[in-house]
Amino acid sequence: MIQKLIDSFRKKGLKITPQRLAIFRILKDNKSHPSAEEIYQRVRKDYRTLSLATVYQTLETLERIGGIKVLRFDRRKTRYDPDLSSHHHLICTGCHKITDLRQDYSKALRLPASLRSRFEINGCNVIFYGICQECGRKNKTQRRRGRIKS
Repeated sequence: MIQKLIDSFRKKGLKITPQRLAIFRILKDNKSHPSAEEIYQRVRKDYRTLSLATVYQTLETLERIGGIKVLRFDRRKTRYDPDLSSHHHLICTGCHKITDLRQDYSKALRLPASLRSRFEINGCNVIFYGICQECGRKNKTQRRRGRIKS
């Protein structure tokens, strides 16, 4: 993945800086769907002069050249997904953890014929929301504690 990103940047005439390489390394095989701020915090440990603007610019460039997917399902922060394969997401509404789903739900979703006749569908993105087990356990514990205090 990293060499592919390097090649893409070079084709666009963009420099490959140590900071950009560090961002590429963080994204490589990353399943946590990090935000720009999370990437910034990790890279800044090794590159103290790195700016958050550099991280955003690198991520915007990666999006433009098709090197990452931008996930905007949380109003509070944008997340970045280096996995370009077709997949969907499950988001915990408690801790906001994002989990990749590999199942293809496109066949289960039936668009009305009126829309299918006006659009050529070339993809879909399904997002499920729920509570992960860890948040579920925390909620149960908090509810029990609330009952005891009442």
